[in-house]
Amino acid sequence: MHRTTLGDFELTVVSDGLYYLDGGAMFGVVPKPMWEKKYPADAQNRLHVGMNSLVVRTGEHTILIETGAGRGKLPDKAAALFDLESKLLDNLHASGFAPEDFDIVINTHLHFDHSGWNTTRRADGHVVPTFPNARYYFQRGELVHAHQQHERDRVSYLSDNYDPLLSNGQAILLNGDAQLAPGVRVALYPGHTEHHQIVILESQGKTAAYAGDLIPTAAHLQPTWVMGYDLSPIASIDNRHRYYRSAIPERWLTVFTHDPNTVWATITRDNAGRYTAEPLDKAGNQISMTSATEAR
Repeated sequence: MHRTTLGDFELTVVSDGLYYLDGGAMFGVVPKPMWEKKYPADAQNRLHVGMNSLVVRTGEHTILIETGAGRGKLPDKAAALFDLESKLLDNLHASGFAPEDFDIVINTHLHFDHSGWNTTRRADGHVVPTFPNARYYFQRGELVHAHQQHERDRVSYLSDNYDPLLSNGQAILLNGDAQLAPGVRVALYPGHTEHHQIVILESQGKTAAYAGDLIPTAAHLQPTWVMGYDLSPIASIDNRHRYYRSAIPERWLTVFTHDPNTVWATITRDNAGRYTAEPLDKAGNQISMTSATEAR
């Protein structure tokens, strides 16, 4: 658990655990000798990556951003391949949260490793919402694409993660940028998927952003270091530049969805033009650049 404050908001990063993804897929056309210096792979060229959800307590709302991979809905072969830990509910409990506490759940997109705990499969086989008192927010265009089941990425979409929420009325479909609550808004940043959204939090003149798969880890800061999973790499590059135009001068706190070590950081640019991360420790304190480099 990592916790800090943002103005009047309390922010807590809670993990669904680690899983394995292919290193080449995570860094696309970037040569392995370059990316492996930042994120070493195992003997099978796999990276052990995180699934970081963000809890936001505003005083009026308790919000969960992203719900990890869940448990029991992936085929056994796929679950074994990824070696899922499925710890979100346990870690929420350890952090002082119960599923009933949340009134808003936000998905940046609907890939299985970002929406898996939206629902839970009961022992009798029925799929039910994990967060019974919440409204779930995601983009209408993302849902349309998920239902298309295109051969390029249908393996990433599991209808049990979102269709039950449509059936029972808990899903709220968005049509682009939207304000969901005071100080909480979503903005479209396409590239990873056509309707990928980030979540921007603003309180007392301070800003944080859950970047989703726009910037999945602190090793992906360079604009051209985009994932092979991205449907539109050029859009990902352009939207990272767009993100940095606000995030760097305004010193946004960026939350990284897949980084197991640096879960959040302030992004800066050094004298050589390289993008760097100034992380926070678990207590929400800024780590010096020297310490951050040594830790990485």
